Amino acid sequence: MDETIPRYQRVQNYILDRIDSGIWAVDQRVPSEHELVAELGVSRMTVNRAVRELTSQGRLRRVQGLGTFVADPRPQVELLEIKNIADEIRARQGQYDCAVKFVDKILADDEQAAHLSVPVGTTIFHSLIVHRENTVPIQLEDRLVNPAAAPDYLTIDFQQTTPNEYLMKVAPVTDVEHIVDAVLPDRQTCRLLDIKTQAPCLLLHRKTWSRGVVASRAWLTHPASRYRLGTRFTADDNPSPYPALESLIKREVAAK
Repeated sequence: MDETIPRYQRVQNYILDRIDSGIWAVDQRVPSEHELVAELGVSRMTVNRAVRELTSQGRLRRVQGLGTFVADPRPQVELLEIKNIADEIRARQGQYDCAVKFVDKILADDEQAAHLSVPVGTTIFHSLIVHRENTVPIQLEDRLVNPAAAPDYLTIDFQQTTPNEYLMKVAPVTDVEHIVDAVLPDRQTCRLLDIKTQAPCLLLHRKTWSRGVVASRAWLTHPASRYRLGTRFTADDNPSPYPALESLIKREVAAK
């Protein structure tokens, strides 16, 4: 090892070399701090600093009571939140840009009218945008918008702001529906996302309501090799999925 490199960085290089070479795969448990100390001949404090910093950088993840694991490098969308993709990319020090394919005014057909809960033939807005991180396409956004919620949608420069950012300002969300499907992309999606035919994708269906009306219906397609969809929450912060059973158990316990 190069003695001019600080010891904690040498430990980091050792760990990263095994991750980047594929010796340690995503979600694989890495050796414990005690094992790394014995293997590398450094102090526990040195190993702890190296692991702590790699965890903060997103290369490792720690699970209480189980150990430290190789983190998946793909960025992850939080399903319980509606985030601006441009802010997400910049937060991880990436460079955001987009390609606006079109922003049009159309007359809603049967299917589009059903998505926005408006009569058939109603004037609605339709946009198609490719969002990119460091010039790599990571999301295809196909969106229908209700003019009753966002009347100025056609006038917005989506090179400067995203549809999400604009809609969150003019049509504050009161309800959200999220559904995720695993899909194989069609030819247009492959071309726009610059992916191969049959490359698996994750399709997030998002429907939002504002002030009592459906504001927007979006189809957000992500190449599975470049993006993840998921969330993390504390169980105590969420209602029981079995409220009736929970209530029955409480009554039986109280009766004893």
